[in-house]
Amino acid sequence: MRRSKKERQRLLTSTIEDNPFITDEELAEKFQVSVQTIRLDRLELSIPELRERIKTVAEKRFEDEVRSLPLEEVIGEIIDIELDQSAISIFDVKAEHVFQRNQIARGHHVFAQANSLAVAVINDELALTAKANIQFKRSVKLNERVVAKARVTKIDDHAGRTFVEVNSFVNNEQVFSGQFEMYRSKNNKG
Repeated sequence: MRRSKKERQRLLTSTIEDNPFITDEELAEKFQVSVQTIRLDRLELSIPELRERIKTVAEKRFEDEVRSLPLEEVIGEIIDIELDQSAISIFDVKAEHVFQRNQIARGHHVFAQANSLAVAVINDELALTAKANIQFKRSVKLNERVVAKARVTKIDDHAGRTFVEVNSFVNNEQVFSGQFEMYRSKNNKG
C-alpha cells in the first residue's frame, strides 16, 4: 500500500517516538521505501540519525543514574541500567575500531565496552576494576553492533567489592564474556 509523503512522514515520526532505536533500514522495510527516502524524510522532519537518538535517550534517562563515571566515558551507548543490578549497552564497530587489513575489531574496544559497563552499573562514586577474567568467543567485524549485558552477581560491602558478569553479543551470538571483580568504596549507598 503506497502512502502519501505526508502520511508516511506522520507515521515515521510516531514510529520513531515509540521506538527511538529503530534503524533506517528497518524503517525503509516497514514503509516499503528506500533507505535514502527515509533519510530524506528524517532530514526534512529534523529527526536525528539513530546514533544521535540513542545518545539523547541515554543522556536523558541515565545522566542522573550513573554515578561511577561520566556517561561520555562509557564505551558504547547505555540503553538500560539498574544500579547494582544490571545494564545494557550497544557499540557500533566503525572503521576506526578495526584492523585495516582484515576489518576485525581490535579486542581492546570490545573489552572497553564490557569493562566500562561493569564500572557504570556500580552504585558508587568510585568503582575500579580489581580483576577481570575474560574470553573472546569470536572476532567482531566492521559494521557489527555489539550488545553488552552486565549483571551484578555479588556485592561484598565488607570487602568493598562488587562482582559483575558481562556477556557481549552480535545478533544473539556470544562474542565475549567476562567476570569482573570491581573495587568500590565500602560506604556505597551515598
